[in-house]
Amino acid sequence: MDHLNNWWPVDKVILAYFAAVTLLEIVYWQPILIAAHIAATGLLWLAVRYPASRISQVFHPWYPLIYVSASYKEMAILIPLARSWTADKFLARLDFQVWGVHPSVWLERWQSPVAVEILQICYSLFIPAVVVVAAILWRKREEFRRYAFLAALGFLVSYVGYFLVPARGPRFLLAGLQTRELQGLWISHSLSLLIDRLESAHYDCFPSGHTELAILAWWGSRSISRNFSWAMFVYLISVILATIYLRYHYTMDVVAGIGVAWVLILVSPWLYNRLSGRAA
Repeated sequence: MDHLNNWWPVDKVILAYFAAVTLLEIVYWQPILIAAHIAATGLLWLAVRYPASRISQVFHPWYPLIYVSASYKEMAILIPLARSWTADKFLARLDFQVWGVHPSVWLERWQSPVAVEILQICYSLFIPAVVVVAAILWRKREEFRRYAFLAALGFLVSYVGYFLVPARGPRFLLAGLQTRELQGLWISHSLSLLIDRLESAHYDCFPSGHTELAILAWWGSRSISRNFSWAMFVYLISVILATIYLRYHYTMDVVAGIGVAWVLILVSPWLYNRLSGRAA
């Protein structure tokens, strides 16, 4: 059947993730989430079955953005059901053993409203940065698909990390050690409140998804232009600094995010080709 050849590598990765998570949802009996996965799989099947339709031509390339976002939200439900502990104290202790201080607390002495403002904006633009690279690559069909595959894989692998090592971050565990609130200039406070509203119920620290996906976005930007790639590299460094400076992550999270990103960069071309049915 011809339509079987219309499944892209990113489709297969997302369906494999859905299958694993659905089993978990059956164990902890979450019928609404199970139904959502079935419906989402059905929509994808329709897009694959009728690739010439105008809706499919828009939905199929961009649906991973919707699916990985929804998968992130469901982690806030599944992790508390399956995990009765958090890794925060362990990660904070590792940080302290390596540095002799809690980095996010130590950086308090270097607090600057300008730095808080800039870094909060950079941290908050994490998803748009990933999407911008995809949008620029949109007309380069094969490069777009490879980048979408790498980015979706990056998101889903980070969710597995959140499930295995649930942690909320130093802004919660170490709040009692901080002597000053972060003070920006104009919009940093509003952005911080928005992120807290979106993320505070999640155990999404290990690995640092911001670090991991910023690296993958920078890697994908290299095929666009040299200047754009350098701009993305500067953005990447800003995001890494923001994760600690703004008290969102332990340094161990960042190290894990860097490690996961480079493993995916090395492995994803081989995996993409295998899932495409091509020779490596």
